[in-house]
Amino acid sequence: MKNKKLVAVLAAAFIFLCAGGAGRLDAAQASYHFANFLGKPPIHIFKSAQKDPAGVTPSEIKRIYNLPASGGTGTIAIIDAYDDANIENDLGVFDARYGLPACTVKGGCLEKHAMAAGTAANSGWALETSLDVEWAHAIAPQAKILLVEAKTPSGSNLLDAIDYAAGRKDVVAVSISWGGPEFPEETSLDSHFASAAGAVFFAASGDDGAGASWPAASPNVVGVGGTSLELFKEGSFISESAWSGSGGGVSKYEPEPIYQRSYSIPKANGHRAIPDVAYNADPKSGYVVYKSSGSSKTGGWYTVGGTSAGAPQWAAIEALGHSISLSELYADKASATTLQFFRDITSGANGTCKYYCNARARYDYVTGLGSPQTASF
Repeated sequence: MKNKKLVAVLAAAFIFLCAGGAGRLDAAQASYHFANFLGKPPIHIFKSAQKDPAGVTPSEIKRIYNLPASGGTGTIAIIDAYDDANIENDLGVFDARYGLPACTVKGGCLEKHAMAAGTAANSGWALETSLDVEWAHAIAPQAKILLVEAKTPSGSNLLDAIDYAAGRKDVVAVSISWGGPEFPEETSLDSHFASAAGAVFFAASGDDGAGASWPAASPNVVGVGGTSLELFKEGSFISESAWSGSGGGVSKYEPEPIYQRSYSIPKANGHRAIPDVAYNADPKSGYVVYKSSGSSKTGGWYTVGGTSAGAPQWAAIEALGHSISLSELYADKASATTLQFFRDITSGANGTCKYYCNARARYDYVTGLGSPQTASF
């Protein structure tokens, strides 16, 4: 009897470890803990500091995902690290170029909150901040933007910034455009992704292909995977497939949440499946972003991609429709009217791990339930 139980346990362990590589613990991973965590923005630069913008524009992405031209209420919180002294200027340049309403500190639309005095600047994180703020505002131009700047990208500093945003009554959505490897303590941190005011949390699933990342792995967070858009020259839609860099898989530590158990995701084996949803992330179909250089107010236009582009835009969709929850997303996908809510991504892959790396109908570990076709879920 004992031998039978042992065989069953070993068999279950083998199945879990084969889940797209997401459950395998090597020596380095086994020694990795929250104290070692450093958030990494999953952002890819396709073109740098150009004189003129090139890439997907706000009006194009709104047509592709059937989003309204304007709207949004409440506050979208953007969680990033380090200080971006030029973000108001850069947002102004972006808004003027694309005919968006001005969003300024004086006007009450933009608010910066540094978690510590004397926070240093960082060029890489400044580009991420420009992407997050500019595109959250582009999707929900009437919503307010709260940029919360963690002192560094350490796990503890980033969680402090999340706690601040979660404690604000005006915040309706929280965008987390960074992530890192999972660690054993993560289940004890799930309570940080909760808000008394009911804010919804969105996190990028990563940009290194198959494999789970935190905090997208938290069952309290909407994990956002990546897709590739194929467009005509004028920006109209041809097709959408899974992006090869999209993170996804099965969590090593988080149990399967009830909204996924009810949906019956194949091969999850009792663990949290990632991601939940998807959005364009391929740098080749990347977004136009304006960023200043250093202390100068002048800069250039970048074309960028990565799953970090999807998190702030899904957060903006929540500011538009105020109807997203994890349970509602899975219920919408399971409904007879699913095409009103999602474009099902059925082609493409993010690795060579067969089932866990391939896009398919219904749910997959690369693009989740699919990309949005509405702001009302």
